[in-house]
Amino acid sequence: MRKINFAGGEPFLYPKYLGQLLQFCKKDLALESVSIVTNGSRVKDRFLSTFGQYIDVLAVSCDSFNEEVNVRIGRGNGSHLPNVLRLSRLCREHGIKFKLNTVVNKYNYQEDMNQQISEIQPFRWKCFQVLVIDGENDSTATLRNANPFTIIDEEYESFCNRHSHHKCFVPEPNNVMKSSYLILDEYMCFLNKGTGAPTGSILDIGVQEALRQGYWDKSSFNKRGGIYDWSKTGESCATARDPNLDW
Repeated sequence: MRKINFAGGEPFLYPKYLGQLLQFCKKDLALESVSIVTNGSRVKDRFLSTFGQYIDVLAVSCDSFNEEVNVRIGRGNGSHLPNVLRLSRLCREHGIKFKLNTVVNKYNYQEDMNQQISEIQPFRWKCFQVLVIDGENDSTATLRNANPFTIIDEEYESFCNRHSHHKCFVPEPNNVMKSSYLILDEYMCFLNKGTGAPTGSILDIGVQEALRQGYWDKSSFNKRGGIYDWSKTGESCATARDPNLDW
């Protein structure tokens, strides 16, 4: 194992446990890269002063640089952008690579984000085409319903064409993203995104058997740039002997 990413929900809802996990992954497991995806609202300078040494990459979800659009999407109540700017500054101060994640959807695909990206200068900017997954975010009975946000491929491509000149820009259309991630849910089951039910829990059947039950698209993983300079020390599997990893 070389890299782990903590996502959510919101990992910083449980800072005590998150800090312990970060330290364990870096000190005990000696992983090349430990990263977190957060909305930024609960990240404190005090936490980064204590645990920032164990974080290689901090990715902040930012779908728009217009607060009205963020509110419409569901990103806070008008305070999201100050958090994004605050975190980009804190990451520089603590030597953590700052990354942006943007979900391109019905409400932001026409937006021009070039000025803000040039100012913030993230080392990596992932732009996902909003993806509906059966059983995950397609329910009309709950808040987990992405159907109203979907866009057609041409609309996503128009956003990409507007921003692709940035060196940090990494596009992830639906056909590349769908099965290219190894994701463990809260029950420690690998998710079969769009291809079936989750695997058994690794706590019950072990990692190897769970991987045999799941589907992971290695070619799409490589196509979307899954291997990159993911360590703040510069020691990443992008420069390892086997750049394709031995899974």
